[in-house]
Amino acid sequence: MLLLANAHAAALQRGSDAAGAASACGCLGFFGFVIVAIIALNIALLVWVARDAKARGMDSSILWMILVMVTGLIGLIIYLCVRPQGNMVQCAHCGNRRLQVSAKCPHCGNA
Repeated sequence: MLLLANAHAAALQRGSDAAGAASACGCLGFFGFVIVAIIALNIALLVWVARDAKARGMDSSILWMILVMVTGLIGLIIYLCVRPQGNMVQCAHCGNRRLQVSAKCPHCGNA
């Protein structure tokens, strides 16, 4: 990222408007891609937290999703420490994942 900024500054010092414009477009495109990638990763993380909390039988999956959205990495670490631990198995009735020790499936309610 620093190289892009240096290339942009060098193009502006040469006095060429076309080179400066091209380097500005390159910087904007790269930083735009980085921002979109970070947003996409955050959305994927929020979906994973919600699905994992639901599969582990936690009633507050939306609250965990909001916590991770607001606090980021710290919220994810808190979630990973607090969530119920155990092996995940496939439910015989609905095929979704659930904790092996849970009495019933959080998705379909069957034992």
